[in-house]
Amino acid sequence: MKEESSIRKSEYFMRGRESARRVTAAGILSAIAYLLMLIEIPLPLLIPSFIKFDFSDLPALIGAFALGPLYGILIEFIKNALHGISSGSFGVGELSNFLLGAVFVGVSGFLYQRNKTKRGAIFASVSGAAAMALFSLPSNLYVVYPVYYNFMPKETILAAYQAILPSVKSIFQSLLIFNLPFTFAKGMVDVLITFLIYKQLSPLLHGGE
Repeated sequence: MKEESSIRKSEYFMRGRESARRVTAAGILSAIAYLLMLIEIPLPLLIPSFIKFDFSDLPALIGAFALGPLYGILIEFIKNALHGISSGSFGVGELSNFLLGAVFVGVSGFLYQRNKTKRGAIFASVSGAAAMALFSLPSNLYVVYPVYYNFMPKETILAAYQAILPSVKSIFQSLLIFNLPFTFAKGMVDVLITFLIYKQLSPLLHGGE
């Protein structure tokens, strides 16, 4: 009985230690993601200036692989909550970033959990980037942009796309031509960097395992 109780206590201790490690790692990755979100890179010749390129999904993708998909989504939420406090986008930019990022890291992490090999990681992350790009159409069209219209007229937003490509006639067409490929490319940049640095970070994220 004493031996059983000792084993149980040891298991509880190990579980608690593992949970604490995961929460700590998620907190650090969230802070890094927030800082990366502050570094916005405009690409005026490729997409309207109100859409910026950043690397803030990178820590969340790493977290989804190392800790699980729910932690990846949690990192996305925390970084956007922190950014929303200091942002002037009325929460619209954060809403868009969270929705797309959650799909990206959620799908990637979920698929990777089922095949933890290099090939599985490639398939999972590319699938996540593709899912994010496809999801950007309905999420922007029916959720994010309608909120934007409260602060910026629809015609003004369309005009920003037309300044780059005059033949664009509608918001949907703009999202299809500009946002979808941009979102996929953004995800693939994060995927590439993740594969370059994940091996070096893995021992730290897994507690030196």
